Amino acid sequence: MTDNQKAQIIKLRTAGNSYGKIAQALGISLNTVKSFCHRNAITETKVDKLSPVTTGEITYCDNCGKAIHQIAKQKKKRFCCDQCRNAWWNGHLDQVKRQAVYAFKCPYCGKEFHIYGDKRRKYCSHTCYIADRFKGGRNE
Repeated sequence: MTDNQKAQIIKLRTAGNSYGKIAQALGISLNTVKSFCHRNAITETKVDKLSPVTTGEITYCDNCGKAIHQIAKQKKKRFCCDQCRNAWWNGHLDQVKRQAVYAFKCPYCGKEFHIYGDKRRKYCSHTCYIADRFKGGRNE
């Protein structure tokens, strides 16, 4: 590989070109380009991706109050991050619309209980399950 080719590789790679495009442009092997770049720690400069089109509307996080720039053609964001979303919902359980609440009677202790989400559940607790499953008898 000539010094001119090395200079071209450095120039093209820092401009953001892939190994394949560089190899094709210079007429040398793809593996030669990769090896040279790895040995000399030549990385591509990341070309900034186009930023999403914003609507210009700014809302504020329901949890921390941080400004949120809304993105066009997307659902409006209420929270700035997952941590804020989780913290807010865990602090406002009364506002959660739970539609899958089931009522059961424990076959071991006879206690009535309500559970969210699992309609196959039978026992009110793990203790009742273990007692019924392995001790074989009613709670007396």
